[in-house]
Amino acid sequence: MVKVLIPTALRQYTEGQRSYVDVNAATVSEVIKEIMHSNQKLAKHILDEQGNLRNFVNIFLNDEDIRYLQGQETKVSDGDTIRIVPAIAGGSLASNLDERKVSISPREYRRYGRHLIIPDVGMSGQRRLKAAKVLIIGTGGLGSPSSLYLAAAGVGTIGLIDFDVIDETNLHRQILYTERDVGRSKVETAKEKLIQANPNVTIKTYEEPLTSENALEIFKGYDVIVDGTDNFPTRYLTNDACVMLGKPNVYASIFRFEGQATVFDAKNGPCYRCLYPRPPPPGLVPSCAEGGVLGVLPGLVGLIQATETVKLILGVGEPLIGRLLVYDALAMKFDELKIRKNPKCPVCSKNPQITKLIDYQEFCGVQKEPEVASVMPKQLAQELSSGKKILLLDVREPHEVEIAKIEGSKLIPLGELAERVNELDTADEIVAYCHVGGRSARATDFLRSLGFKKVRNLEGGIEGWSVEVDPSLPRY
Repeated sequence: MVKVLIPTALRQYTEGQRSYVDVNAATVSEVIKEIMHSNQKLAKHILDEQGNLRNFVNIFLNDEDIRYLQGQETKVSDGDTIRIVPAIAGGSLASNLDERKVSISPREYRRYGRHLIIPDVGMSGQRRLKAAKVLIIGTGGLGSPSSLYLAAAGVGTIGLIDFDVIDETNLHRQILYTERDVGRSKVETAKEKLIQANPNVTIKTYEEPLTSENALEIFKGYDVIVDGTDNFPTRYLTNDACVMLGKPNVYASIFRFEGQATVFDAKNGPCYRCLYPRPPPPGLVPSCAEGGVLGVLPGLVGLIQATETVKLILGVGEPLIGRLLVYDALAMKFDELKIRKNPKCPVCSKNPQITKLIDYQEFCGVQKEPEVASVMPKQLAQELSSGKKILLLDVREPHEVEIAKIEGSKLIPLGELAERVNELDTADEIVAYCHVGGRSARATDFLRSLGFKKVRNLEGGIEGWSVEVDPSLPRY
């Protein structure tokens, strides 16, 4: 029997939401075929219309990436493990750092004393840390712990790029911030906290989106790029800019109870596009805002990023280049998977097709939410109070309904809408809603394309309803 491990993000599409499935087969393709046959919902997320493995899904046999073993029918043996790894959004740079340009003050001797007595760090290593410049993209769940520890370790210059403000929903995982900080700029608040942690560190802030127009200019002033982003366009942009500038990209991603971490360094190994040549279709992979994340998870994964960054700067140990570290918090288990360099990678191969930054929103298929007929919460409340017959269609997930719901709603999660549309009547007045309005806008657009002329989207979702109509409903 071959054991097939199913990642958290895809377990909901298997019978019984199982974490693994045992399959009796002779080859990898037979294993996948058997899994897809018995889990039709999962098949839609793993295979494309032609039945081929999607570009944003990798298959590992034991710990080997077999994607680029072209034309080979890979055999499996009893006891083998196959892992499905979808996208979730050697070498050292020490020689590039001139530690002679910096000095360690008497006060810093005391601060970094436990570093200085480590033979692999010592005075020269601490000077390298002080000479280094690290850019952290995103100051949220991953950026909070990584920036704190890099500042504490004495990294001389830390750049922070983020244009978000602090929200209450950030506080369970973004440990840089407190309730007093709600509504404030993330990068400016983070700068204050990091300087309080170590006044010897220089903090540069970029309160702006990272784009194809500014990425190369910003990146070129840093030695290491730490990717703490939460969306696919920025991940591909970060990867391509790092490849073009020859910068190491310390990558991580988190979702619910699982995390991934690696170091992409195209000069010495694969890049992000080697692992995931194409992004998943918009809406297929939920964000943390839609799917959730365990509050302590980014702390551990962000610390892995900080550790890999320090190793790169010091030139010690074995970086996670060509190795994907996968962490399962529920099992408290780490797995290491080998990543192969794609010889035909469009950005990091010997003959790249992508030689300049592109439109990454377009590349990832990201579009603005469809312009659909909508209704504001107060207006909907008035219509319901007047006795108007309206079907409230909740397109969230069942576990979200346990938090809060508008009484009398019918639940059809967005992912099930296409196959359950026969439960709705085109003659009915329908108002679709979700958490904040994005998923329900897509549901409204989909239903209107099928001939539902009387369907509207609740602007702001149940969040807006709680703020404007029913404050007794919990907000999340």
